[in-house]
Amino acid sequence: MSVKTPSTLEKILASGQQTVTSEIGPPRSTDGAEIEHKANLIKDYVDAINVTDNQTSVVRLCSLAACIRLKQMGLEPVMQMTTRDRNRIAIQSDILGAASFGINNILCLTGDHQIFGDHAASANVFDLDSVQLLETVRLMRDEGKLMSGFDLPSRPNMFVGAAENPFAGPNVLVRAMRLAKKIKAGAEFIQTQCIYNIPKFKEWLKIAVDRGLTQKVHILAGITPFKSLGMARYMKSRVPGMDVPDNLIERLKGVPKEKQAEEGIRLAIEMMQELKGLNGVKGFHIMAIEWEEKVPELVKGAGLYPRPTA
Repeated sequence: MSVKTPSTLEKILASGQQTVTSEIGPPRSTDGAEIEHKANLIKDYVDAINVTDNQTSVVRLCSLAACIRLKQMGLEPVMQMTTRDRNRIAIQSDILGAASFGINNILCLTGDHQIFGDHAASANVFDLDSVQLLETVRLMRDEGKLMSGFDLPSRPNMFVGAAENPFAGPNVLVRAMRLAKKIKAGAEFIQTQCIYNIPKFKEWLKIAVDRGLTQKVHILAGITPFKSLGMARYMKSRVPGMDVPDNLIERLKGVPKEKQAEEGIRLAIEMMQELKGLNGVKGFHIMAIEWEEKVPELVKGAGLYPRPTA
């Protein structure tokens, strides 16, 4: 796949090297120093840093401002954008604003429903869905047009990504078809849901490979280490679209409580080592939720350090 944008992330993926991204959640305050602290923990071990967009529908410092701060630090941000809170006017406005600061990566998401957050009574928007958002970014970049047909004097030059969950219903074939739909809409890289059920992920990936989808998009496998047995049980029973096999629960049950975090890191490294050799996996997206200090250990343990230069 040829390089179309100034994105460092795109250049590293296009080089064929295993790529690593991670993410940080902005604070529930105006404290920009917290963003810088989290970024400094991981910056030497990843190729780009996602900034979440009011994840779990909880009000946080906005992704756009946090991405600008990362850019000013000399880092490579990936701006996450959900359609939950914005209509098409605000969406296109924020894309132009991000591009004006040289933000060259965007991850297009629908977003968690507001009922799960701290403003359950708020009105959702969902003027567009994630597929339409992909189409919108590509329209602005490739054709230099807004959705209204207005010709842009200058275009946002963004590498366009999406998320995909191989484990959501009804089956892996339908999820692979959804992947194809996002690629057709304009997705150039994919960050997957957290992977725990490796056999099921391999089944999904084989369909994608057999249908030629992995020749059209870069797939980054999602990794989230368990901090404890309680976290694993919560993700298995309470988080929609998450597939945590019983054998992983049993493995953590066999470890003393004070050793479970260490075992969770060991398990994540084992999964990364197994996944990085798969045809169609171009790297990893590490979601160490409020545990950014463990990203270096994961990257080193998986044999992915030092990171390449574009």
